Amino acid sequence: MVTIFNRRELILTLSMERQAEVRAILSTNGIDYQVKTTNLQNQQTLDSRKAHAGSSGIFSDHSYEYKIYVHKRDYEKAKYLIGTPH
Repeated sequence: MVTIFNRRELILTLSMERQAEVRAILSTNGIDYQVKTTNLQNQQTLDSRKAHAGSSGIFSDHSYEYKIYVHKRDYEKAKYLIGTPH
């Protein structure tokens, strides 16, 4: 089980396709994971930027941020499987 106390961030991506690909790889290889999805268009931290650029300042295909976490013991294997450099 992946918890806040034993997890490590594997990848951060703005691509829905990439996060789906990574999740499929992890599932196929029996690696437990957790996904945190953030809607970047609704974040209060972006309010000042929206005032200047408007919501059109964020590409619609990049309006979500996906963070995928794995258990610390699975981190190296997961990095290798998804093809991310160390």
